[in-house]
Amino acid sequence: MVTLSLALTGAIAAVAPPATAASSVSVSVNAAQRFATIPATGVGINTAVYDAGMNHPAVPGLLDAAGMGAVRYPGGSYADAYHWKTHTVEGGGFVAPNTGFDTFMGTLHAAGAQPIITANYGTGTPQEAADWVRYANITKRYGVKYWEVGNEVYGNGEYGGAWETDHHSSKSATTYATNLAQYVSAMKAVDPNIKVGAVLTTPGSWPDGIVGPGDTMDWNHTVLSIAGSKIDYAIVHTYPGSTSPADLLTKPREIPGIAGTVRSLINQYAGTNAPNVGIAVTEANATNYRTTSPNGLFAPDEYLTWMENGAFTVDWWALHNGSDCSNLSTVEGATEYNDYGMLASASCEPPPNTPFPAYYGTQMITKLGAPGDTLVKTGSSSSLLSSHAVRRANGDVDVMLINKDPDNAATVNLAYTGFTPSSATPAVHSYLKNGHSISTAQSGSPTTQTVPAYGITVVQMHPTGAS
Repeated sequence: MVTLSLALTGAIAAVAPPATAASSVSVSVNAAQRFATIPATGVGINTAVYDAGMNHPAVPGLLDAAGMGAVRYPGGSYADAYHWKTHTVEGGGFVAPNTGFDTFMGTLHAAGAQPIITANYGTGTPQEAADWVRYANITKRYGVKYWEVGNEVYGNGEYGGAWETDHHSSKSATTYATNLAQYVSAMKAVDPNIKVGAVLTTPGSWPDGIVGPGDTMDWNHTVLSIAGSKIDYAIVHTYPGSTSPADLLTKPREIPGIAGTVRSLINQYAGTNAPNVGIAVTEANATNYRTTSPNGLFAPDEYLTWMENGAFTVDWWALHNGSDCSNLSTVEGATEYNDYGMLASASCEPPPNTPFPAYYGTQMITKLGAPGDTLVKTGSSSSLLSSHAVRRANGDVDVMLINKDPDNAATVNLAYTGFTPSSATPAVHSYLKNGHSISTAQSGSPTTQTVPAYGITVVQMHPTGAS
């Protein structure tokens, strides 16, 4: 097993690639234009009861080091067949030893993270969900705040695709929404302080816009028209397809449109409750290049863009997932294991719990800001360089620069509005292509930084007059 110190700090940092021609990019930072406050649950991840490594002793430290403030349980489609009281999955699905709810909560307590629990809609009942709330928050006093009803329920066969377990005689959106209201009522009767979410389809992705045989509107309009006034948040999942690494790295640009559509639907149907209804992205990842450097760049861009557009949690799929170890390939000099996990777990991979690039890219968010800090507006003159910025509670401003050019470094010229940086040489955190750690140094200036090809840089600056 890889110990925490080896996985995070003991590995040798990647050597910077050979010098190449550097492109010039202008980045503007408007420290006075606020997007959102970083939520405590903003950076999250999924785990599942079939993951024998989910409660490994190294996991709490790995979660904490990456700033994971939320962990979703008991695991994707498994949730719609999982019975928490018996710790079994209907139909004989595999459940790993030592993955029960109380053990999971012990891991989260050690990591300082919050759970997001998916109640069983497919084979469960409102009473089963209410009993789970009672056990968690009354009996055990865990204070579990976030609950969702079902996983990707629209995949129950209503629109043709049938991967989600659903034993209800009707699979329609109307049936889900009607039952959802019963779940919300039963669960909040036990603990009125919890937040309960509804499953939506991702705008622009299948089966968005399709009207099922049992409905008069598509899934999202139907669910929100019936249950919008009763829920606390709307749930979407996002796994953008891509034809190349360069194409994958453009996908975060689609997020403002997706988030805007979800917010518009909430405003249309939630009535006076609309301002209180949040957006949760309880599954996110790429569909290609998942264990290689493109995903290391994609991950922080995805997390931060969603938070900038109002999501209170973005939960990566997954902590461990595994690979069938077939059809392995090489992408940008590293092995693509076809694994959705942030940490290694398959026999053909590095030692268990070895982080993949998406882990380090996500960990770079901890260098940019912390829960309670403010995400502010930035702009880049190049489509090959993404930027994000945070104004910290103490007045400092930090900027993340993501160079999506696999061959050329970027010379970045930074300009500020609403903030005047000290002239002192800033602290700079870097994650390099195919690296196994994050390095820190004093380099460049507040107005000029060089970001290596396929690298991520976070520049931390104090205001004028501050040491």
